[in-house]
Amino acid sequence: MARFTFKLPDIGEGISEAEIVAWHIAVGDRVEEDQQIADMMTDKATVEMESPVSGTVVELAGEVGDQVSIGAALVVIETEGDAEAGGSATLKVEADGEKIAEVEEQYEAENPGVEEETATAPQPATSAPAKAGAQVGDVRGDAQRSVTPDADTGPRPSPGQEDAEKTVLASPAVRARARDLGIDLAAVKTDSDRVRHADLDAFLRYGAGEGYHPPHAVRARPDEAVKIVGLRRRIAENMAAAKRAIPHFTYVEEIDVTALEAMRADLNANRGNRPKLTMLPFLIVAICRTIPAFPMINARYDDEAGVVTRHGRVHLGMATQTGAGLMVPVIRDAQDRNVWQLAAEIARLAEAARTGKAKSEELSGSTLTVTSLGPLGGIATTPVINRPEVAIIGPNKIVERPIFQGDDIVRAKLMNLSISCDHRVVDGWDAASFVQAVKKLLETPVLLFAD
Repeated sequence: MARFTFKLPDIGEGISEAEIVAWHIAVGDRVEEDQQIADMMTDKATVEMESPVSGTVVELAGEVGDQVSIGAALVVIETEGDAEAGGSATLKVEADGEKIAEVEEQYEAENPGVEEETATAPQPATSAPAKAGAQVGDVRGDAQRSVTPDADTGPRPSPGQEDAEKTVLASPAVRARARDLGIDLAAVKTDSDRVRHADLDAFLRYGAGEGYHPPHAVRARPDEAVKIVGLRRRIAENMAAAKRAIPHFTYVEEIDVTALEAMRADLNANRGNRPKLTMLPFLIVAICRTIPAFPMINARYDDEAGVVTRHGRVHLGMATQTGAGLMVPVIRDAQDRNVWQLAAEIARLAEAARTGKAKSEELSGSTLTVTSLGPLGGIATTPVINRPEVAIIGPNKIVERPIFQGDDIVRAKLMNLSISCDHRVVDGWDAASFVQAVKKLLETPVLLFAD
C-alpha cells in the first residue's frame, strides 16, 4: 500500500489559489482513475478535478468554500500499488449546474415511466423517513412508491368512512386517489366547495393537524442558511470593494426612442438570416460614436499607482445574469462593429456565459460596462461600477406615454438611461454631457449610420 498526494495543479490562468466549490468524494470512499473528485472555482469558471489514480480517500484539503493554493495537497489517496507522491489533474471547464442536469438525465433514463409530477409529489405524513445517506434517485423513488401504492395492497377506507365520503364533493379521479391513499375525504380541508388534487397534496404534506393549510394559503417556511461560495462569493467581494473604494454618483436622463424603435422594427422585418436586433446594439453604437469626445468615460483607474488610463478602444463589458450569478463577458473592439455584428456577438457571449463555456479572456479586460435588465429594467437604476472601470451605463425598460409636441399631445416610446461614474475621475458635467450626446444619436437614429 502507498499514499498518493494529489496536489492542486497550475490551471494556467495566472492564479495562485482556487476555491473548493464542491466535493464529489469523502474520506473513506473508493475512487477510480479519472473519476471526478472536486470542483474548483477560478476566475469565474468551474474547473473539474479528476483523480489520476485509483484507491481509497484518506485526506481532503478542506471544506466547501476553503481556498487551496496552487501546488498544495488537495486529496491524499491510499493506493494498492506504488505511486508517486504528487500528481496533476485532467481539467474540464463546465457550466455551474451542468452536473445537476446530468444527474436528472441519468435518473430519467433509469426511470422512463416516472412522470415529474408524480416523482416530486409529497409523501404521506405516515410514511417512513428516507434512510440516512440515501441518494437523490432513492428519495425520488421512495416518494413515487409512497404516493402511488399498489392497487391490491394499498389501504382501504372503512364502510363508515365510505358513507362519509359520499357527502363530500369531489371528482371520481380525486375519490379514486383518496381511496388508494387511504384518506378520509371528510377530513380534508379545502378553500373551495369541493376537494381537489391540490387539497390531497396538502393533506399528505401536513396531515389534518395544526400545520395543515388549504393549498393556496401562504405558509411560513423554515430559515435556511446558505454558505456563500464560488461565483456568488466573487461577486460579493467585487461589489463590496467597488462600493468601498469608489465614490459613486448616478445621472439619469429620459430618451424618446420612438423613431429608433420604428427603425429597429423595419430592420428586423428585412433582416434575412441575420440576428434579430434588440435595443442594445444601437445603444452600443451610440456609446462608441460618443466616446472620442469624452475619453474620461472609457477609462480604468489604478488608485494604488494614481494613474488613469484612457483607452482608445472600447472593450465593452456586458453584464449577463446566469444561473450561477452575474458574469461580464466582453465585446472586444466594439467600436469596429456594426449593429448586426454586435447583435451576433452579444448572443454568442451571453450563451457562452450562461452555459459556462465562456473563456477566461472573454470574461476580463473590459474598459466600460453596460448593464441591462431588459423588460424588467424599471424606471431608473443606480448600477455599481465594474472596478477598476470608472463608469457603467444602464438602459431601463421602454414605456409608452403621452408627451407634448408643441401644442399637441402624441404617443411616444420613452426610455430612461442611467450612468454611474467614479467621481474621482469623472465630473458630473462630463457624465451629463456624455449622456446628452448619446441621447441625440438615439433620438435621431439615422445619425448612427452616418459617416
